[in-house]
Amino acid sequence: MSALYTKTLTEISDRLQRKEVSCEEVVRACLARIAATEPKLNACISVCAEEAVNEARAMDQAGPDASRPLWGVPVTVKDCIATKGLKTTCASRMLENFTPFYDAWVVEQLKKAGAVVVAKSNMDEFAMGSSTENSRFGPCHNPFGLDCVPGGSSGGAAAGIAAGQAFGALGTDTGGSIRQPASFCGCVGLKPTYGRVSRYGAVAFASSLDQIGCLTRSVEDAARMLGVIAAYDSRDATCAPSLIPDYAALLSRVDLKGIRLGLPKEFWQEGLCPDTRARAEAAVEAAKSLGAEIVDVSLPHAPLGVAVFYIIATAEASTNLGRFDGIRYGYRAPDASELIDLYEQSRTEGFGEEVKRRIILGTFVLSSGYYDAYYKKAAQVRALIRDDFNAALQQCDFILGPVSPSVPWKLGEISGDPLKNYLMDVLTVPLNLAGLPGLSIPAGLGSESKLPVGVQLIGPSFSEDKILQAGHALSQALGVPAMPLI
Repeated sequence: MSALYTKTLTEISDRLQRKEVSCEEVVRACLARIAATEPKLNACISVCAEEAVNEARAMDQAGPDASRPLWGVPVTVKDCIATKGLKTTCASRMLENFTPFYDAWVVEQLKKAGAVVVAKSNMDEFAMGSSTENSRFGPCHNPFGLDCVPGGSSGGAAAGIAAGQAFGALGTDTGGSIRQPASFCGCVGLKPTYGRVSRYGAVAFASSLDQIGCLTRSVEDAARMLGVIAAYDSRDATCAPSLIPDYAALLSRVDLKGIRLGLPKEFWQEGLCPDTRARAEAAVEAAKSLGAEIVDVSLPHAPLGVAVFYIIATAEASTNLGRFDGIRYGYRAPDASELIDLYEQSRTEGFGEEVKRRIILGTFVLSSGYYDAYYKKAAQVRALIRDDFNAALQQCDFILGPVSPSVPWKLGEISGDPLKNYLMDVLTVPLNLAGLPGLSIPAGLGSESKLPVGVQLIGPSFSEDKILQAGHALSQALGVPAMPLI
């Protein structure tokens, strides 16, 4: 098998532009890697091999195009992001046979930049989960430990990047769904500021929290992808019309001198597993060695983030998923005799257990007599969490902390305990509630578990350029984990 799949996006892009390798060779190398690893990983829901090879051949005939920064680079797209002519299932029976007639904004931008979509990646159904076990198409496996979860809900994207199935991947992050699987699979995950990247064409889970981002092998790769997908789109009313810098060109920082890194005590309390704490503390020491000043900060309302998130997110999910009723599109129960039976049977049979659980919870908190008691109070605490972050970021340039309290757990280990699953999001959901950008970078393998651990950098709104600069310097000091031996 060709070793091309071991390269970073930046390396392979440079080689393509210099004609040292052809698009077809690169695409075939990734497709061969998918074929070799999928029986173990189940990271892909669909693979578009023929289409990708044909597209690569056409690009080779036209020749390299320096104006297209991802020319010939194979990528994957999370299966809740619309792809024209290619199934977009959300890993659900409800949309098992849905084929969009348009591309999402981010897919449009990738194609304009010359990227080649080779697969749609596995995920938790409708992006509701932290393990990629809640998929209509079966669970995804962690390439560093096949009996472990890859994280979620963008677990297929992270596992695929770690295993060399592609050089970049699109994911979505509603409560940590890019950063946590990136941490679990030893790759880089970037969740941009809410409004930085258009959500047009992404199937909504929680509209005030969802944000499209990317997973890659290096911070430089993430900068390149963000530079492609971050642009104003009038079709998304929440998309910010601000100027987009050349993120990749700004990655010149080699140290962290003059940078103040805040360590929120709420992220470093008891509850971190030994491997997570050890690798996160090593990252702090690496930052110090690069000249960073460490500052103690506090996010007093962050511990309430999980409760707030699972009220607001489920409420929005209940509303967004109300459109799937078996009438216009989606799964339709074949044996319903009356309209109410059609609604009930279609939704009962079309949605998985976790999705139904969240719809029911969301409907409850929005119901008459409970709205003020639950949803309204959650919205008020959300504002307090946002204020906490803004206050902390007045004392420091970035916040640094672990991504997850745990290393990847065993498949099936906590799947029967929804509350325990939800608590695994305790370090990621506050960022989404605040709408701020976050970057997960590998911090090495745990000495006991031998599984990846990540740390996250959090900055003010629209500070992706500065986060990427700092993350690039820190990641150089921490080193890039070796690819898993699968």
